[in-house]
Amino acid sequence: MDRQELAAFLRSRRERISPAEVGLPRGPRRRTPGLRREEVAQLAFISTEYYTRLEQARGPRPSREVLGGLTRALRLSDAERTHLHHLAGAPPGPPPGPPREVRQSLLDLLRRMPQAAAFVISATFEVLAWNDLAAALMEDFSALLPRDRNLMRRAFLTPRPAGSRLYGVSDVDAFARLSAQRLRAVAGRYPDSPEVTGLVAELLAGSEEFGRLWELHDVSAEPTLVKTFRHPVVGPVTVNCDALDVTDRDQQVVIYTATPGSRSEEALRLLSVIGTQRMDPQQVDFPA
Repeated sequence: MDRQELAAFLRSRRERISPAEVGLPRGPRRRTPGLRREEVAQLAFISTEYYTRLEQARGPRPSREVLGGLTRALRLSDAERTHLHHLAGAPPGPPPGPPREVRQSLLDLLRRMPQAAAFVISATFEVLAWNDLAAALMEDFSALLPRDRNLMRRAFLTPRPAGSRLYGVSDVDAFARLSAQRLRAVAGRYPDSPEVTGLVAELLAGSEEFGRLWELHDVSAEPTLVKTFRHPVVGPVTVNCDALDVTDRDQQVVIYTATPGSRSEEALRLLSVIGTQRMDPQQVDFPA
């Protein structure tokens, strides 16, 4: 345990956080930048005396529970969390679960791609963020509960008429294999995550297909580069598929684009206009 470095690190992280960021009033007599020591202690569920001793390099080695409380109170990044644990002489265990917070820069990126259907998925295939065209092509995710935005639940557990499973995509069997293999790897990265273990248990209980794929113990698969959606309004839409890894968040940005000049490009343009509103398919007419 490096008490001096731990004390300096805690103090530097405390001073960079404003009270407003953690829902506390600023108050009229705040002489120190950032949070007060007693505020950090309150947020971390430890005593002010104990936290003060840590910042004065006089405290005993903090437990993993205390380090977890400090991580939340000081809003540490994954890299900062790891550094905190090493300074305290307690190397961190596996992360508690797949990150679900999407960086603002990625949210801005989605909005800046109006001609592409783009969305962000977590390590467990939950759709975390999306642009308007993705909602129009797939479904209005804003109308769903977070658990119902999971593409694996949609593929394996949601009963659908023939031909419309997982938005009617042409590669649904390939997606099933890829998602099961990736979830097997995710379960290894987050062995203590209730979200991951719960999803695996739910899929095993509800889908024989998933059970067969899970028992293969495969952890890699080739992604599909082109797929076709059978959209109920504009008909078949063939798109190129690209996925960009966001390694620090264990997330992916998925981007669907149509070949320029194709009928599918016209279909995406129409979807960008009509959005998620329902239309009679007979009213849709494409240029010759």
